[in-house]
Amino acid sequence: MGWIGAIVIGGLAGWIAEKIMGANHSLLLNIVLGIVGSVVANFLLIQLTGATFGGFFGRLGVGIAGACLLIAAARLLRRA
Repeated sequence: MGWIGAIVIGGLAGWIAEKIMGANHSLLLNIVLGIVGSVVANFLLIQLTGATFGGFFGRLGVGIAGACLLIAAARLLRRA
């Protein structure tokens, strides 16, 4: 996947995760959360199952899950 595809999927994943988690972030932070969340979630999936999801919807789902994990982790760190 190219850079533009990663940005589009990252932006969508970050925006959906923001809505799921009830957060309020900027577009740039949504893109970053989606891309970094996707990397983190893919790493975890590969460690646990040995494989990851492919295709647009697979990458979007992994990005959403990873972005939700990052938002939850940030909330826990702020409370501590």
